[in-house]
Amino acid sequence: MGSAPAGAVRARYLVYFQYLGTAFNGVVAVKGAQRAIGVQNFLEEAAERLNSVEPVKFTISSRTDAGVHALSNSAHLDVQRRSGQPPFTPEVLTQALNTHLRHPAIRVVQAFRVPSNFHARHAATSRTYLYRLVTGCHGPDQLSVFERNLCWMLRTDSLDVAAMQDAAQHLLGTHDFSAFQSSGSPSRSSVRTLRRATVSPGQASPFITPQENRGLRFWNLEFESQSFLYRQVRRMTAVLVAVGRGALPPAQVKSILESKDPLGKYQTRVAPAHGLFLVAVRYPGLANQDGTLNCAQEGPGVWDGEASY
Repeated sequence: MGSAPAGAVRARYLVYFQYLGTAFNGVVAVKGAQRAIGVQNFLEEAAERLNSVEPVKFTISSRTDAGVHALSNSAHLDVQRRSGQPPFTPEVLTQALNTHLRHPAIRVVQAFRVPSNFHARHAATSRTYLYRLVTGCHGPDQLSVFERNLCWMLRTDSLDVAAMQDAAQHLLGTHDFSAFQSSGSPSRSSVRTLRRATVSPGQASPFITPQENRGLRFWNLEFESQSFLYRQVRRMTAVLVAVGRGALPPAQVKSILESKDPLGKYQTRVAPAHGLFLVAVRYPGLANQDGTLNCAQEGPGVWDGEASY
């Protein structure tokens, strides 16, 4: 970035945002003239209306692939207002971005002022993913159109959930997760610490009639770690589903993990993207009550809902 005009005020914010991933080629911006587009493209397009001295760039905390959804992803951005203009309050920034977002499947949920050295990706201490499954469906026409892009439809009437829960215990703790990593990962190390891996019944869908719901069962798989390898969650999900279907004994999951082999028969399978949700990115010291992180100071900020910044 170039030098700022004298008196210009730069403020850094942490923003939480959500999106339905169906229409996007992932969260990260897609450059060039390709037809594919990322969530970040729309966020930065909306931020152009803030009239920042320097272009606003979103540094995304957690990358998600094409078709993956987020109940809560996060990013940091800098907004540099002209001399004499105070920083936007987090509430004003949230309202402004939402007003100028041009895609209905994206929403900015909340913003916080943070120190100028805060980094959305590096400062995160925990990320939680949810994977949704549905059983009892034997064809797409049996599942509500409102659920088809929000869960993995398994053509089976039941899963051995107890076996899946046993298998998930082998994944907990600190391990080399090479066996569950897809090629193309930028990570230097494949060692991760999985803090939580659960399999539990999900709530009946509000988008399905009571009569249809009688034959359907929804299941939730949740995984928590500070960070994950490329497609690690979707590969772990596929292996746990194989256990639930009786194709794998729970103890074999430990053998797969210890093999560090991503090309084995079962670990090459990847669960579909559309069943996966990023549900939480957590940071230390976040104080939801006053809209600040680590006591960062904020100015009053003004926005009239119509102006271009």
